[in-house]
Amino acid sequence: MSDSSPLPPVRLHPDAELARDALSTPLLSRAVRLARWAGPDTRVDAGGGLVDEQLPAAAETLGLSGDDAAALASEAWRVALDAGLVEVVDEEAGTVVAGEDLALLSGGSPQDVLGVWQAALEAVLADASVPDLDDLVDAVDAGGEVDFSALDWDPEAEAEFLDGVLGNLYLLTVGEDGPGEVPVPLPALAASMIVPGDTGEPTNDMLEQVSDAMMRLDDQFRLLAPVGLVEYQPVDEALMAEAEEEPAAPVDETDVTRYGMVRLTPLGLYGLRARLLEAGFGAPAVGDLADKGADALLDGTSLFPPAAAQAETEQWLARREQLAAARELLAAARGADAGAPLRRLRCQQALSLVGAEAEPALREVLDDAELGGLARVWLSERGASDVPAPSQEMVFWLTVDTLAAQLAAEGNSDELRALVEGLAMQHSGFFAAAWRVEHPATADVLEAMGRLHPDKRIAKEARKAAFKARSQQGG
Repeated sequence: MSDSSPLPPVRLHPDAELARDALSTPLLSRAVRLARWAGPDTRVDAGGGLVDEQLPAAAETLGLSGDDAAALASEAWRVALDAGLVEVVDEEAGTVVAGEDLALLSGGSPQDVLGVWQAALEAVLADASVPDLDDLVDAVDAGGEVDFSALDWDPEAEAEFLDGVLGNLYLLTVGEDGPGEVPVPLPALAASMIVPGDTGEPTNDMLEQVSDAMMRLDDQFRLLAPVGLVEYQPVDEALMAEAEEEPAAPVDETDVTRYGMVRLTPLGLYGLRARLLEAGFGAPAVGDLADKGADALLDGTSLFPPAAAQAETEQWLARREQLAAARELLAAARGADAGAPLRRLRCQQALSLVGAEAEPALREVLDDAELGGLARVWLSERGASDVPAPSQEMVFWLTVDTLAAQLAAEGNSDELRALVEGLAMQHSGFFAAAWRVEHPATADVLEAMGRLHPDKRIAKEARKAAFKARSQQGG
């Protein structure tokens, strides 16, 4: 995942709703209860953790019982400490007081609450990258230090692997071609980190690595579910119990679910986006452009998937009077730069969402060389009267502009190939006239048509026309 290109935009739930979700997560709610329980008599060790003698009372406060009660209480306390809900005031005596951030959870803004939750998330993510406690104990050398080489564990590599997995899960969730809110099978998520996308049949070594990664991720997602990052259905323990026998490949959807299923929660989407932004990635959210100008809207949504672009545009339009919005959009759509055709396409799509009150703005640009064609289309689609017929020159210019926009948005897609085929079929003399069109993208469009058209004769015509256009442009 490159940090140079923006990720698909995410649709976030309102901050107030996310803050309520954060407060109700098992881990943060336990951390809050322990922070409010702590007092002058609460004792901690040199690292700030609760001393063993305090764990039974802490577990009782949380209503926990059973073999793992003390461990869960200890984990909740550690989160309270890392999230600023409690603070060690006397390291020598090992005493604590309520932290400054505890008051934010009852008297702060939703953003304050989410900030505390984000700190709790970071603490859990750090823990999720640490090996099993028994392995750590076994790796302690004679000097009391952890021998990482004995663990076969690289802390940085482990954290990077988990970050990569979560990044892929984020992409699968926000991408329009992904499963969205549908849970992702754990084997598929593990394979996304290990098996290259162009691999035909995975090798046995790859499959073994995927199996190992699944087991690591199973442990990690079990830790991450209580903080509200994911909803997780763990790997069926019956599969892991068959140590002597490799589990057979899943044969149906029901079988797949036994290998673990995970999905990001709305809170998890918020948290991962915040981490991606912190790491320098372009991670837009729908609504980011609502208070920006039309130029920012058209440029910002230029590479958005269609549904996300429409959602962003709807939010932008909702804040404006429609006639003024139409005029601003049209003004921003002008230009001869490489991005202009796609801006005009996004402008046309935005204008399809405004009502008849925008008509004066469209009539004002009927004589504009760059906007007159799309203005006629808009007016005609709404059954407006007295719409002047476009000149042949305007028709060809609009055609080239539309193809240039589609090429920029989709590349050599099947949809664009079908558009090219239909265009050549409907207009037998298209190439003879198209090379003369005074549009900056004429030659590029004709070259693309030559690449895309399956008929060799027509493709050759397109390439010849592109050469003429390039010669006419002096390049």
